[in-house]
Amino acid sequence: MCPHLAVSTLTYVYSDSTVVVGPLATYPEPHCYDLCASHSARMVPPRGWDIVKLQTDPESLKPSDNDLEELAQAVRTAGEARISSGPLETVGRRGHLRVVRESD
Repeated sequence: MCPHLAVSTLTYVYSDSTVVVGPLATYPEPHCYDLCASHSARMVPPRGWDIVKLQTDPESLKPSDNDLEELAQAVRTAGEARISSGPLETVGRRGHLRVVRESD
């Protein structure tokens, strides 16, 4: 197991006998493996297979200020919708927890 940070994801496409090395995946998939920069550069496909290396700019993968602003706005919008939905009524209690529902 490699101790270095992953920078790309290797994917085997068995139906095409192709290995694809591309941007780091955002969620796990079968037949996909994360690679560090060194292993990514040295990747050799199985005999008879093709390899496709997709080059990406690492800076383009980092969150931008715009991404953070959009996230903050989404949180604000969700909070406002919850506040304006109406008063809540306590219908049960267990220890420090309360069961609540919107009152009409």
